[in-house]
Amino acid sequence: MGLRGVAQGPVLVLGGRSEIGLEIARRLAPGRVVILAARRSGDLAAETAAVDAAGATAVHAVEFDADDTASHPALLEKVVAEHGGIGVAVLAFGILGDQARAEQDPAHAVAVVHTDYVAQVSVLTTLVNLLRAQDDSQIVVFGSIAGVRVRRANYVYGSAKAGLWGFASGLADALHGSTVHLLLVRPGFVIGRMTEGMTPAPFPSTPAEVADAVVAGLRRRAPRIAVPRILNLVFLATRFVPQSIWRRMPR
Repeated sequence: MGLRGVAQGPVLVLGGRSEIGLEIARRLAPGRVVILAARRSGDLAAETAAVDAAGATAVHAVEFDADDTASHPALLEKVVAEHGGIGVAVLAFGILGDQARAEQDPAHAVAVVHTDYVAQVSVLTTLVNLLRAQDDSQIVVFGSIAGVRVRRANYVYGSAKAGLWGFASGLADALHGSTVHLLLVRPGFVIGRMTEGMTPAPFPSTPAEVADAVVAGLRRRAPRIAVPRILNLVFLATRFVPQSIWRRMPR
């Protein structure tokens, strides 16, 4: 069983509580093993049940601390060994952080960048080294509209996403012609837990809409997608906004 075009094998969601990650897992679940990796993995009963109800043959919860980069190789090697490989790996972890706090507290600024960039680099590098040995696999990486042209209003988070996009873009080029397909996803404002209480920006989307776009991108082996697609025009337009105006743009 499975969706045409999507790599066969287990689905690994790194960030097992992520709304987007879980929506993707539910869509890929029928006939597959799904592994949800997160901190406090013993508390993933609701998430596990949702993916199980979507048709997974089995759902496993494993302990994963994104910030503990030294633990990444052992965890990922164990997942591959126990499940015979990974079909699709989704990097769904990250934090928005508090911009005002980050401007005053260097430790908080570093924490945001560590989770949203350094930890992602660690996972991606480890994953790719493992997946190159497989016949076919796919990785999903999330950038953000915040990283297209970093704004004063959220420059700590935006800079981390900009760095991740650059790293993942180079990695995708390095993987060209290999058995590993890397899908770069750049959503706009996503209405969910992470943005609760914030005024939605133009062209918002939901976790379900992002997941639909991701699965479609996996099926056609797209190199990168924007969600919604109209944001491609927005990304282009941002290049031409004068800096005097840009620095006053909201997050």
